[in-house]
Amino acid sequence: MTAGLPLVGILGGMGPAATAEFYAKLIARTPAGRDQDHLRVAIWADPTVPDRVAAVLDGSTDPYPQILSGALKLRDLGATVIAIPCHTAHFFLPNLIEDTATPFVDMVAETASALVGHTGPIALLGTRGTLATGLYQSRLHDLDVVLPSEPAQQEVDRAIAAVKRADPQGAATHLDNALSALNASLTVLACTELPLAARYATTDTELLDPMDLLADAVIRACK
Repeated sequence: MTAGLPLVGILGGMGPAATAEFYAKLIARTPAGRDQDHLRVAIWADPTVPDRVAAVLDGSTDPYPQILSGALKLRDLGATVIAIPCHTAHFFLPNLIEDTATPFVDMVAETASALVGHTGPIALLGTRGTLATGLYQSRLHDLDVVLPSEPAQQEVDRAIAAVKRADPQGAATHLDNALSALNASLTVLACTELPLAARYATTDTELLDPMDLLADAVIRACK
């Protein structure tokens, strides 16, 4: 390992396409003119981590042991800061920080900070698990947050599932349907699969991708 240089750990695989998308964003948003200007990165991507949404909603799975195992592997590799490109997994973030004694960048906190002072309704699209935890709602309580109706949430679920089966264009149709059912000046894509669908969406709604904010925060942490 190169002594003295930061090492970014990406705790991923939840899901794989979102992990790859986050690393691409990290590269694209890093001021660099040559290979050597980029950050050193270690990626642990374990797609066999049990369903985080089911864990939050009904406790039927327990993903935490595998999530913690991945975080410990990154710590032992020398990661100086860890990012998790999965919103629902942030439910476990306080335990991860305590159990690894390693700094993490909190994507939810970064998003909440970016929205301070926003006026107008903000729509929040994510997994049922993310919405059920109140991760975002608890930090945006001073803002006008709009949650999807059940039919719109079903469209969100279908969009996420389509990205996971490598069909982002099909996912875009479901995302457009969900967005058309909302009346908000800004929509937060609070699931890391949704930005991959948004690439093919036809909506003219303003979208906020928290992975952009996560990448920027990681870069700042490594300066």
